[in-house]
Amino acid sequence: MHVPFLGRLSILEYLAITFSFSILALASILKFVILFLPKPVINWFYQWSRTLFNQFRNEEYLSEEKRASGQVLKAKDFEDLCRIHGYVHEEHVVLTKDGYLLGLHRLPGKRGEKRDNPGTSTGKPVVYLHHGLLMNSEVWICLTNPERSLAFALAEQGYDVWLGNNRGNKYSKKSIHHGPNTSRFWDYSIDDFAWHDIPDTINHILQVTKAPQLSYIGFSQGTAQAFAALSIHPQLNERVNVFIALAPAMSPAGLAAPIVDTLMKASPTFLFLIFGRKSILSSAAFWQSITYPPIFATVIDKSLSWLFNWRSHNISPQQKIAAYAHLYSFASVKSVVHWFQIMRNAAFQMYDDDVLSPVTMTSVSSYRPVRFPTRNIVTPIVLLWGDSDSLVDIDTMLAQLPSHTIEKRLHTYEHLDILWGRNVHVDVIPEVKKFLKHYNTKEEAVADVNISRDEMQDGYLAN
Repeated sequence: MHVPFLGRLSILEYLAITFSFSILALASILKFVILFLPKPVINWFYQWSRTLFNQFRNEEYLSEEKRASGQVLKAKDFEDLCRIHGYVHEEHVVLTKDGYLLGLHRLPGKRGEKRDNPGTSTGKPVVYLHHGLLMNSEVWICLTNPERSLAFALAEQGYDVWLGNNRGNKYSKKSIHHGPNTSRFWDYSIDDFAWHDIPDTINHILQVTKAPQLSYIGFSQGTAQAFAALSIHPQLNERVNVFIALAPAMSPAGLAAPIVDTLMKASPTFLFLIFGRKSILSSAAFWQSITYPPIFATVIDKSLSWLFNWRSHNISPQQKIAAYAHLYSFASVKSVVHWFQIMRNAAFQMYDDDVLSPVTMTSVSSYRPVRFPTRNIVTPIVLLWGDSDSLVDIDTMLAQLPSHTIEKRLHTYEHLDILWGRNVHVDVIPEVKKFLKHYNTKEEAVADVNISRDEMQDGYLAN
């Protein structure tokens, strides 16, 4: 195990390290104590926190949204969420070439439609949705109103909708080689998503549907995984007719919290010392289960504000309570370390195993981590990004992408707003439908690869 070089850290950063370890130790102790408490005692604390919270927060919400929020909050999995809104789903399993079993969900029909022959082709155009970091497929459908769910809206529009899951998360916590309690199970980064998870999932979907191509829609890290996969698998570009990137992530500038940002960029592998070599924030599900949901939502809000300077004003309080319960899923510490390596080097690169590379006194480096060749992507790319999203530097991103990339700015939108905002059915979903319709017309899809970004921006796809 490599020990990060810490000599360049300031006194303030060492204090932050000490504080972080203290918080983690306290959380571990509290978790241990709570596990041995009788259930009536835990229920009493839960009810007490609920009463105390409501005394200080007397907001009134629309009764219909509050009712829907309660249903989504209590849904235990993807199946429950579909049942709430009247959809029949399918479950599939993808075996990656390196032995991971990935859960894959499918919405083959409109609300209330049942199929006599599940697991077969529908003859419809195929759309594949992929989630972001620390998430799973539930984030696409955990909305209080089904009209604001992109997945449901596309199913109603006549698409065969598939929703993927990363290795290690709630629906993909299995491998034929290693158990989830071993470090080797969690020894993966964004590289592995690009080499295996994305292409193997696409191959499975196309085998089942018998379709020659599909459309890919990613959110946050789900876009990074597609950028990486398309850049290193030339043949994959022939199987994806359009790549729509929501809140695209490639090389974020960093975090809004200065101490955390500086510390992690100085030594990304320091995360291994804090969280170990397995799953990051693995106790989050435990604390969520014993915390009154509005309090849990408030904690998430404050954390997002501190780390990313997101205010989440575009997401209603009831939507937050419902969606935040489905927000977290397991991910490897190594994949988060990979992100901080990308931020430190300001380049969309593969995982750097040589964390102790030599320091030179000249401007010429003897070593550079391999970068994903994203300018080689042939598939048409559409970026839908919020101009209040601290993780998106659109100019830097466009400079690393091919000239046929087009982009659409969403005014006042932050990162999570693109999934759960009040007006996604007005601002986001119609844009997605427009581009899907355009690129699913075969003659146009073939020709558009050669159309310049300026032509596209100047009205080729204008409303």
